Amino acid sequence: MNLHALRFFAKVAETGSVTLASELLRVSQPAVTAQIKRLEKELGVQLWTPQGRGVSLTEAGRMLAGEAQRLFELEQRIEMNLERLMQGLSGKLQLAATYLPANFLLPRTIAAYKQRYPSVEIELTTTNSSQALELLVHFKADIAIVGGSDAEHPLLQRTSWVKDDMCFVVHPGHRLAGAEATLADILREPFIFREEGSFSREQLLALCRLHRLPAPAIGLQMNGLHETLRVVMEGYGAAFLSSLETEAFVARNELAKVHVKEAQLSNPISVYTRKEPLPPAARHFLDDLLRVFR
Repeated sequence: MNLHALRFFAKVAETGSVTLASELLRVSQPAVTAQIKRLEKELGVQLWTPQGRGVSLTEAGRMLAGEAQRLFELEQRIEMNLERLMQGLSGKLQLAATYLPANFLLPRTIAAYKQRYPSVEIELTTTNSSQALELLVHFKADIAIVGGSDAEHPLLQRTSWVKDDMCFVVHPGHRLAGAEATLADILREPFIFREEGSFSREQLLALCRLHRLPAPAIGLQMNGLHETLRVVMEGYGAAFLSSLETEAFVARNELAKVHVKEAQLSNPISVYTRKEPLPPAARHFLDDLLRVFR
């Protein structure tokens, strides 16, 4: 079916006049009439008959006019939705992040973003660093926010975002709470270790190797940050964690820092994207994200 001719017919059916339709379409009356005659020939039905200065639709014409109206309303909705998508006002944003940024850094940005773009659907996957980058590489995430990494990736663009200090924490009643201590002294304490492969565990062991000191005794091994924090807050052992992970608990006197001069380490947090233009919704979010700590 010739949609150009159908558009002419729909306008005539809407206005009830070839003259008015031609004025709205900004084409001549003969051109409108010729297009509709061509449509009638194509469909094999009569769509209208002249009536005074207007037209009268046949039964087939009334049916076609109703369907044409729905068709062109759908066309308008498609155009409007595409425009909203291109402006970043709608769509889906997929984020992948490691535990620290997902729980301590992203919530504020996500909340502010959703207030500005309520129609954008956000999906946040919290996972480890290698899986976050895999999701990004395989187009299952638009942006990956990875703690404990400043490594370049051959397929991805990396932007440095936050550098967070690492620190030793103990219970506020511990003998070293708030005190200055040597690395050797703090390492005599039983430690709550995070799971193998975690950034804080690898950093602690690297620190021991750097200073040629034995690794601390593993008092407990935990597979989650919350569990690690709870054990220390209950009065057992020490932990080596990110300041962002511990600052709220230190402020409430539920944990205390131990100041160790030989342990000046940072936890880099990087933002990764693919080396291609971001979808508009993701572009807006990335701009908001990078403004937070800059």
